[in-house]
Amino acid sequence: MTERLTARSALRPLDLVVRRLRALNALSDWEQGLLRSLGERRERFATGEELAVEGSEATRPRFIVSGWACRHRVLADGRRQIFGFLLPGDGLGLSSRCDRELSTVAALTALETVDAEPVLDAIAEGRAPGIARAIASIEPIEHALLLDHMVRLGRQTAFERVAHLLLELQQRLEIVGLGDTQRFPLPLTQEIMADALGLSIVHVNRTLQQLRRERLIELRSGVAILLQRERLVGIAGHRALDAPAAARAERPQEPAAG
Repeated sequence: MTERLTARSALRPLDLVVRRLRALNALSDWEQGLLRSLGERRERFATGEELAVEGSEATRPRFIVSGWACRHRVLADGRRQIFGFLLPGDGLGLSSRCDRELSTVAALTALETVDAEPVLDAIAEGRAPGIARAIASIEPIEHALLLDHMVRLGRQTAFERVAHLLLELQQRLEIVGLGDTQRFPLPLTQEIMADALGLSIVHVNRTLQQLRRERLIELRSGVAILLQRERLVGIAGHRALDAPAAARAERPQEPAAG
């Protein structure tokens, strides 16, 4: 276990972006090099700081290389609904189909992003077809995650909701190399989980205690451990999101780096 943790900690931040997009579509060596070359224009955000505001112009394109964020809406009385989480390797503002932000994006932890404009420029010039296909795959996956979230909130019990969310986060973090099938970082407070799951903090606390008592999970200093993953899958009715078939195809030829 120590060796696996050491290997993951050795990942460079931009490797997470490469892994995220490579899971969606095969990338040439040149395209992977382009992604790893990003970083001249970095931004850092403190916990609670907003990266984008609902109703404002669409945020400029960027990739998250460290930290967690969420998409949310806050009601007049201060209650908040979280629609989804943004994790290391995820992108913002990569689609040109929406010119206005539909929700506010806020940092849940200290967070760092890199500018993705060079990538979109390469796509526009036809030099990064693999990345273009990967980014095109993001929208339907995000739509599927949102539908899962609607089912979580509308029909699942608290026990099922918590199990389902943990499985979703585990799968997404494993893809970028920040976890495995059992263990993954979980820097979320019970208040944040309550805002995401439509539960009270007390209800989240009781549910986590029940999951522990039944020896289904452990929580240790910001790390979640799924002790009986298959049983959790059955409880939550969780369905893994399949990577597009293109990601399993042979790697394309490298485009000329003109």
